Amino acid sequence: MHNAAKQCKIVVMGVSGCGKSLIGAQLASALGITFYDADDFHSQNNVQKMAQGIPLNDEDRAGWLSDLAQLLSREAAMVLACSALKRRYRELLRRDEPNVVFIYLEGDFATIRNRLAGREGHYFKGDDMLRSQFAQLEPPREDDAIAVSIAQPPETVLAQCIAALKVSDTHMSF
Repeated sequence: MHNAAKQCKIVVMGVSGCGKSLIGAQLASALGITFYDADDFHSQNNVQKMAQGIPLNDEDRAGWLSDLAQLLSREAAMVLACSALKRRYRELLRRDEPNVVFIYLEGDFATIRNRLAGREGHYFKGDDMLRSQFAQLEPPREDDAIAVSIAQPPETVLAQCIAALKVSDTHMSF
């Protein structure tokens, strides 16, 4: 499958702790394209706020989302791990790239909370922040994203993502 997806732009989305970075990096590797983690594009102020357990608001995310939309428009092919919690965030990311494919890593609060509890050295902290993400989450409609359950091993999640991309109407060739 390497070098087959020359023009695909994929956003792996969901709340923190759902596996966006892990699955996104593995997916990019499988497709032979570049991986980006949206967390690397947060301002220092946003990182400090999250490290203190303070959830970001729409104003905090505005510049970050704009930078990510520009990245999507610049790159020929890529996988981006990004929460993209709200419909309008996804619309902004698609602003200049209407064929961006979203893969929604779907999981419940308890599963994700357990995953986050095992993380070390990550600035995302606290149940309040996770609750805030779930409260803000506007799950994508079936026609807006590929949904994959995270209630299975990562290798199965990855395989399901790849299989779904192959059958979706994304104009990608594998």
